Amino acid sequence: MEIVHVYTKLRSEFGRQYLFSDRPTELLVDIPPDPSLAMQFITKTPRDQATQACREMSEHQVNTERFESESRGLNHMEGGWPKDVDPNDMEQTIRFRKKVEKDESYMNSILQLGSVMDHYIRQNNAINIYQDYFTEDQDIDEGQEAPSAKTINVFRDPNEVKRTVTCLSWHPDGGRKLAAAYCCLEFQKSSKDLSPDSYIWDIENPNQPELALKPASPLVCLDYNPKDPHTLVGGSYNGQIVYWDTRRGSQPVELSSVEHSHRDPVYKIIWLQSKTGTDAFSASTDGQVLWWDVRKLNEPTERLVLDPGREGNLDRALGAISLEFEATMPTKFMVGTEQGLVVSCNRKAKTPAEKIVCTYDGHHGPIYALHRNPFFPKNFLTVGDWTARIWSEDIRDSSIMWTRYQMSYLTDACWSPVRPSVFFTTKMDGVLDVWDVLFKQNNPTLSLKVCDEALYSLRVQDNGRFVACGSQIGAATLLEICSGLSTLQKNEKSLLAAMFERETKREKILEARQREMRLKERSRSEQSREDDTGRDADGDESPEQLIARAEEDFYSVVEAERKRREERHREKGVCEEKEVKDEAVIPL
Repeated sequence: MEIVHVYTKLRSEFGRQYLFSDRPTELLVDIPPDPSLAMQFITKTPRDQATQACREMSEHQVNTERFESESRGLNHMEGGWPKDVDPNDMEQTIRFRKKVEKDESYMNSILQLGSVMDHYIRQNNAINIYQDYFTEDQDIDEGQEAPSAKTINVFRDPNEVKRTVTCLSWHPDGGRKLAAAYCCLEFQKSSKDLSPDSYIWDIENPNQPELALKPASPLVCLDYNPKDPHTLVGGSYNGQIVYWDTRRGSQPVELSSVEHSHRDPVYKIIWLQSKTGTDAFSASTDGQVLWWDVRKLNEPTERLVLDPGREGNLDRALGAISLEFEATMPTKFMVGTEQGLVVSCNRKAKTPAEKIVCTYDGHHGPIYALHRNPFFPKNFLTVGDWTARIWSEDIRDSSIMWTRYQMSYLTDACWSPVRPSVFFTTKMDGVLDVWDVLFKQNNPTLSLKVCDEALYSLRVQDNGRFVACGSQIGAATLLEICSGLSTLQKNEKSLLAAMFERETKREKILEARQREMRLKERSRSEQSREDDTGRDADGDESPEQLIARAEEDFYSVVEAERKRREERHREKGVCEEKEVKDEAVIPL
């Protein structure tokens, strides 16, 4: 059935009916032009007006709902066993394997799968599908790129009271995670609401930390184990050493006793190269370097007091604030102190006095960073006061290269693990400087304002591409460096080796010249001392004799000066007389 609704309207509402007819044109009014009106005509100022024939649009910002993701793992032990076979029972599994191996279908399946696997293995070995072609051209193009860096993520302290990021450590397996230690180092500024927790972040999820590390005291330093990515060791504000295994949760597995720990905050802790992978050593401002085995943190395995007098006196010890250990030199290590000295040590020395080999002095304040060049271990980088300095082990009196004095205090530095001539520094004004000593020595190649607050910590990923900086307000900023600063350049190693060798020779020449001048000055002072001794041996003169000798010396000096002036006047008169004679000879 079709439903129709009819609209009706009265005829009177339509209005008057229109009637059209055909007729010729008809002139109704003809107004001729009046010239007098032209005088009163006012010309209108022309005006241009643009009209856009399109719809007006407005821009609005919309914050979409965030998708939260989390990583979960499944540990598959062993499967595929029948219900009546216990996989943990060795006899049952061996009996079941023998039973299956006797089955004809098992042998046929192995033969079929073996031929297929053999084919794909041969195919894999024949062609490398991941091979990079024309890498030289890519390196040339990347070298011409302007230095740059961009911010990837910012990991903020989730607590209400923000703390300084005092140390950063990259996960050794690919750098997918970043461990950050948080602590307030300002003396007597910590409040009761201050959290002691530190965090492990996933670099792709800056909203929530992956794991919280819960020590008894706030961590000042933290380091991943390069041999076991699940274990970390940290140094606390109260001097204790803490050991974690992330598979066991947030609570520490081992904790050193207060009696056998440091007396001051542990400013640096580093894993050592050992067979077990459980050895580490720490440094503190109490003047001690302690060696630990994380399997048993009851007491340190070894102890070194940084006494410059080599007597082991803890009261005169230098406060350690930075450490450096190179795996290629397992017996050597270096310590940066609060007094601006770098102490070079040898762990395998026979006596404690022989463990302190030498010192390097060149900074006016504490050495906050100490790092050997990964390509040239004999050269190391230090940061203290307003400069960064590059040293050679062979030169103890002076560094071979140094930067200008900066306007802000330098807080941390490290070499690039990929490019031997590039190193990074952080400053109190929130600026990250990237230096390339082959390109520029006086100024940084790239300066980046990371934040308005001071930067306190710095760590570069092993591939040299990502840099993490920790600030005073608890923000860890992840930066990606351009390929030009994170890719090894052509002939870079040889050029830098030649530069280091040249600067080392120059400093050796200057050092030898300075030593020679000191010897001359010493011999001159000894000679004058002997003359004074001989004069004293002749006997003491009376005051009258001294006055008579002084008068005699005075008159002799005056007489010599008078004769010199008379001789000068005589020579001047002879010259004037000669000029007069010459003028008289000239003809008119």
